Amino acid sequence: MAPTHGSFAHHLTRRRLLTVGAVATGAALVGAPARAAAGPTVIPLPNGFRPEGITIGGGPYAYLGSLGDGSIYRADLRTGSGSIVSAGPGTPSVGLKLDDRGRLFIAGRGQGARVVDARSGEILASYVLSTTTPTFANDVFLTPRAAWFTDSYQPALYALPLGRHGELPGADEVVRITLGGAWSQVPGEVVNANGITRTPDGSALLVVQSGVGALHRVNPRTGVTELVDLGDAAPLTNGDGLLLIGRTLYVVQNRQNAIDVFTLAADGRSGVFRRRITDPAFDVPTTVAAYKGRLYLPNARFTTTPTPETTYAVISVPK
Repeated sequence: MAPTHGSFAHHLTRRRLLTVGAVATGAALVGAPARAAAGPTVIPLPNGFRPEGITIGGGPYAYLGSLGDGSIYRADLRTGSGSIVSAGPGTPSVGLKLDDRGRLFIAGRGQGARVVDARSGEILASYVLSTTTPTFANDVFLTPRAAWFTDSYQPALYALPLGRHGELPGADEVVRITLGGAWSQVPGEVVNANGITRTPDGSALLVVQSGVGALHRVNPRTGVTELVDLGDAAPLTNGDGLLLIGRTLYVVQNRQNAIDVFTLAADGRSGVFRRRITDPAFDVPTTVAAYKGRLYLPNARFTTTPTPETTYAVISVPK
């Protein structure tokens, strides 16, 4: 069973494993010039692929996970071509993030998490995040010292503590942080915690609670949350993937076919709504990643019954 935060509080503070800090990968994107990247605005994926998560590193390649068999697909953002780089284990891949060592950290829904070498496709490690059911590891965010996972069915976050040089933890080193404070869990198999990122100053985490459309600021050591004051902005209904660039937060709202854009206070306690991004090509986009001056979102097409021949794509829009 994963240890609780209380039994590990001193250990984690001493080793700084829960330091939020800067993003461990994709940090180069924050300072990237705001110019449009050359390449197609619609990138086709294999028929029947069922994408959900997307991540982009420093190069012009996006990695996507399949909700069907968990395979990982790499797409060239310049040409739109791509291929499967890691055959799936037969269970879903949901959110994923690429670190600067070429490792993909993948949320595996009820199967916990795994780490995959993006070059070889080899599974480097697998982790049981929760022994409590139901459980739904949904999204992941990387800091220099930990990989953080949300659980949509449990009021908890899970941290995989990383060593000083990025060493992966053992299977028994998963840390569970119970969510409290302003957090009110909707019981049952209802999507609660979903997308995750950090505050602009790196002092805390941000988690969107899909079912109630709320954004929470989370203390990473205690799990205590507070609602982020977004003023008169509409609820983040079906809030899904989060992307922070500087102080700009992009919030994907999947079934709304929209991205709401906010400017956050440095500590993440408040934000101002700036605009909504929509596109006629959106078909239930779930998560978002950036490359140069564009955003890339996979169309999960949740309102379409999936078949082996169902078409899927990544849609690109200007930031």
